[in-house]
Amino acid sequence: MSRKRDYYEILGVGRDVSAEDLKRSYRKLAVKFHPDKNPDDPTAEDKFKEISEAYEALSDPQKRAAYDRYGHAAFQGGMGGAGFHDPFDIFREVFNGGGGGGIFEQFFGGGATDPSGRQRGADLRYDLQITLEEAAKGCEKEIEIRKLDPCEPCSGAGSQKGSKAVVCPTCRGRGQVVVSRGFFQVAQTCPACHGTGRIIEKPCHSCQGEGRVEKTSRVKIKIPAGIDSDSRLRSTGGGEAGLRGGPAGDLYVVVHIREHEVFTRNGMDLSCEVPIPFSTAALGGEIRVPTLDGAVNLKIPAGTQSGSTFRIRGLGMPALQGTAKGDIMTYVQVEVPTRLNTRQREALQAFAELCGDENNPIHKNFYERVKSFFV
Repeated sequence: MSRKRDYYEILGVGRDVSAEDLKRSYRKLAVKFHPDKNPDDPTAEDKFKEISEAYEALSDPQKRAAYDRYGHAAFQGGMGGAGFHDPFDIFREVFNGGGGGGIFEQFFGGGATDPSGRQRGADLRYDLQITLEEAAKGCEKEIEIRKLDPCEPCSGAGSQKGSKAVVCPTCRGRGQVVVSRGFFQVAQTCPACHGTGRIIEKPCHSCQGEGRVEKTSRVKIKIPAGIDSDSRLRSTGGGEAGLRGGPAGDLYVVVHIREHEVFTRNGMDLSCEVPIPFSTAALGGEIRVPTLDGAVNLKIPAGTQSGSTFRIRGLGMPALQGTAKGDIMTYVQVEVPTRLNTRQREALQAFAELCGDENNPIHKNFYERVKSFFV
């Protein structure tokens, strides 16, 4: 039977070591020889237990005093070797002040996990383009997306019938393992259980234990009347399926309205430019103006100038909630005739000679304001 090593020797400290230096040395050695960090070293676990046993004895003032006086005989039949500490318990005391759920858990991934290994599925985004007419009247769209859906053979459980989830032997249920990066120790997601802390005894052959498979799915989305571009709609549960039967994520549909060939939107109002003949602008008349519900008649008063605006009330976009509707702002452009024939030119020349300044008030006013530039 091998002789037990001296506890001070195991921890690499002198017999007069302070409590703080004792803890510091233990923490350094515990991290160095933790079994999770040394999976290929069969002696690591024994060294780890030995270090933990030594610290358990020397960290307690009464036990330390007894050990200093009687050596290992002080613990025969009682304390010696009765289990070992997880070195990270010391870290939890340091970072969390002795309590749970603090800084240590945030940085090193501790804390409770779902015993079944279930996780919520990821949220998804889908960009959907619709027409201005569809935005004005509302519609229902069916979109097609490629995403993870529940596995049918195992009903999303991830396991074969009669199988169950057990504690992951690699991370011992923590969901993370600590690896060395030079002088640093870094916590990483456990490669065996992917952070769940549990593994399936007999994984489903179809999904390899995830409980979900990638499929092309069709989702129906209801577009409300009056929706604006870049609005976001949520389909609850329409995202990816959860891991091993966990709740599904949500699907967020971002709506984009295609540029319209006639109308420009400004909130609930629509605007458009309509050309009118020179004669209509001068004499007045009635023109046909487009709307999203069909064409309507618009009266043009005599002497209308190019760029004049006419408001057609109640034929714009509907409010997203409520019954109100915006207006259509119609900007008229007076069209100047081109390619005049001889007869048309002669008639227009005669008309020009008959017109005086009183028939061109804008022209007259402009030259009154700028006449000083021509002196």
